Amino acid sequence: MLKRFELGNVARTGIERTQEIPGRIEVDEKRITRIGASVTGRVVEVSVDVGYRVKAGEVLARISSTELTQAQLNFLRSNAAFSLAERALERAQQLYKADVISAAELQRRESEQSIARAELRAASDQLSLIGFDQSLQRRLRESGQLDPTVGIIATRAGVVVERKVSQGQVAQPGDALFTVADLTTVWAVGALPEQAAGSVQMGQLVDVQVPALGEKRFRGRIVFVSDTIQPETRTITVRTEVDNASRELKPQMLSTMRLFGEREERLAIPDSAVVRDGDRDHVFLHRQDGSFKLIPVELGISINGKRPIIRGLTEGQAIVMRGAFHLNNERKRAELE
Repeated sequence: MLKRFELGNVARTGIERTQEIPGRIEVDEKRITRIGASVTGRVVEVSVDVGYRVKAGEVLARISSTELTQAQLNFLRSNAAFSLAERALERAQQLYKADVISAAELQRRESEQSIARAELRAASDQLSLIGFDQSLQRRLRESGQLDPTVGIIATRAGVVVERKVSQGQVAQPGDALFTVADLTTVWAVGALPEQAAGSVQMGQLVDVQVPALGEKRFRGRIVFVSDTIQPETRTITVRTEVDNASRELKPQMLSTMRLFGEREERLAIPDSAVVRDGDRDHVFLHRQDGSFKLIPVELGISINGKRPIIRGLTEGQAIVMRGAFHLNNERKRAELE
């Protein structure tokens, strides 16, 4: 039987000190964009919902607005006035060269053309402010056809995490109708007891584990340590930035941040020596007569494949280091026979 298992003696090994911080996954606030209407109007179409992934420039909703219609009319009038002023200036330049009109008349035409250009630029800027970009203005100039609707445009790529608009609703400038977040990077936010405040620092590497994702760990870096203490809980807020290119981490998931400190020599055993039975950790003690005894132990969390011993084992005791799981299965089968 011994050939199927690996035995070893409990010994001291280098273990990093750890500090666990419970918390949750949150959206990186630097990667949040709140998007609203740039003009007063009624929402006539909503194209996305919470959870949709959108690209920068994508239309999220459309608004019908009399303000937009008026701005387009002003643009067309200003464009026509500028074209007329340009032609008048060209004629005046020709007449001046032919000595038909005076220099004062030419200057008047130049002034009129400059004013018309400024008014056209102002009308164009007004359209741009309400979401009517240069390509739409060019189309309006060429066709002369008014478009009573304007799109609410995603200004960044990401996921729609909030929608506060419905079809038929009247939207006002300044209303945050959509919230789009880039979730390729997220935060793990937790509360650290004040007694452990000295164990964290900016830039420190952290392992983040989410119970919903099993044993998988994500590497992060501390980007914020609060300078103040929450008086109700006597804790400080710690924020870790975590890469989330896989999109596995979702906002509001429960998480645990694990901080690693200095190494210290501690009694420890490999994960493979531990079996879980009756909601407790156990190991198989190898007795002098060659038999095995399942004994309960109290262990710390796994650190790089090793579990620190809190109580239940002493240095030098022989235990099953590898194969404990299979030995436990044989024990259970023997009990059933």
